[in-house]
Amino acid sequence: MSSLAQAKTEKKLPNLTLKRKPLTLQLWKDRWLYLFLLPGLLYFIVFKYFPMWGVLMSFQNYQPHLGFWNSSWVGTQHFERFFSEPTFWMLSRNTLYIALLDLVVFFPATIILALLLNEIRREMFKRWVQTLVYVPHFLSWVVVVGISYILLTTEGGVVNELIAWLGFEKIPFLMSSDWFRPLIILQMLWKDAGWGTIIFLAALAGVNPQLYEAARIDGANRWRLLWHITLPTIRSVIVILLILRLGNFLDLGFEQIFLMVNAMNREVGEVFDTYVYTVGIRQGQFSYSAAVGLFKSVVGLILVFFANMMAKKYGEEGIF
Repeated sequence: MSSLAQAKTEKKLPNLTLKRKPLTLQLWKDRWLYLFLLPGLLYFIVFKYFPMWGVLMSFQNYQPHLGFWNSSWVGTQHFERFFSEPTFWMLSRNTLYIALLDLVVFFPATIILALLLNEIRREMFKRWVQTLVYVPHFLSWVVVVGISYILLTTEGGVVNELIAWLGFEKIPFLMSSDWFRPLIILQMLWKDAGWGTIIFLAALAGVNPQLYEAARIDGANRWRLLWHITLPTIRSVIVILLILRLGNFLDLGFEQIFLMVNAMNREVGEVFDTYVYTVGIRQGQFSYSAAVGLFKSVVGLILVFFANMMAKKYGEEGIF
């Protein structure tokens, strides 16, 4: 009797199965969204995916007049040459040193700056400070390095003139290998730290104010609010941005390093990016420079997968 009653009940129930709309109708319904998406897709296809054919050069003795398909194949010869040269260890040391400084100094600085901006209660003053720290991002590295030269050069530089006026000996900031890396990080902080706070400020704006009110009632001070509410709330954003940053771990940017390197600090300033320019563009060794670039990309890919795996292991979402 029970099975018969169940069958009758199922018969009376309406059919709730939703028919899936055809793909063409779905695309047409959201046509304006896809139209807005089109420029971004074209950008990635033209400037990111299509140039990946250049990876073939890494395994060829590429000649421009022969093209990709007619150039002779040499296998891993360029990689073997790169790993066996003494230059490899010098480039690796310099690149890793600056990349670690970027990860340990610059990345936390953007979080700290975002937290400080979030603590400003006067809205007008907060907007003024935000604008002030955003503006340097829109300056080119040529301008930033030019300002550094005006301030730090030994011949008429503002900082060195002040040092001399105080009775001390002038410091060759721009020619010293000891000052090269600190100057690189300071320039990065001044130019891009403010811009890097945008995503963190957006995440901080989503923190529930009731959590702060409840914690204040329990007697929490501002430090405990920061440690127990603010940071745990934006932790997922920090992890995702850290993983994405590891993908560009060895990409330090060509312009800044190239403009700051000279004969006196080249031993600590030459990195993979400037080396690729030297051997690839100036010396015409396209296949060899492509092999160096592919090596950087593979290292970045491995770091992204490893960081994503570790993030998931410790309970975070990751990026995939």
